[in-house]
Amino acid sequence: MAGIELTGRRLNQYIENYVVFDLETTGVDTQEDSIIEISAVKVKNHVITDQFSRLINPGTHIPAGATKVNGITDEMVREAPRLTEVLPEFLSFIEGEVLIGHNIQTFDLLFLYRVSEELLRISLPNDYIDTLYMAKERLPQLYRHRLTDISEHFNIPTEGAHRALSDCMMNQQCYEQMGKLSGTGEEFICPQCGGLLKKRNGKFGVFYGCSNYPQCRFTKNG
Repeated sequence: MAGIELTGRRLNQYIENYVVFDLETTGVDTQEDSIIEISAVKVKNHVITDQFSRLINPGTHIPAGATKVNGITDEMVREAPRLTEVLPEFLSFIEGEVLIGHNIQTFDLLFLYRVSEELLRISLPNDYIDTLYMAKERLPQLYRHRLTDISEHFNIPTEGAHRALSDCMMNQQCYEQMGKLSGTGEEFICPQCGGLLKKRNGKFGVFYGCSNYPQCRFTKNG
């Protein structure tokens, strides 16, 4: 989304305590479309300890294209609360947690950043792990890295895909499985902030710089 910068850091290592979240929306425009479902599961030491799931009345018609993807209809959300009621509850649920989700850097987080600013005038400081990036790094043999592709790779059931809570449950299992894979190795993780180190070409040759630059300025020789 133009004008929005993610304030949390994107991490790349496996952690044991986190919240997996997912949104369903009326469309893919992060600046204009509305959230119609928010779900999340809280994990401590590999175990789901709590969950959050709410349908949201967007106050507008849900397009047929969105319903075709997520199955959510106008009738389903008719009596649901508005986002102004649900958002504070969700932010309380994720407070202080590392967020995990699939393709959240360019989609879900942009929705959350926008509505948090618009409705509550606050920003989200949570660090996050995007399992799309993790999957591309740790499962390079896959042709595609959709959540369903990763789930099928690990023989995780995909029934209910594209409803927020089902996707959270799937992604939590995928994340735990990918956590067992070595990936590129610890030498590609920033020792200062936990972000991913990227190969770059500089004035004095090849070096590795942190992907969380300029918040983190760690570098190492290539």
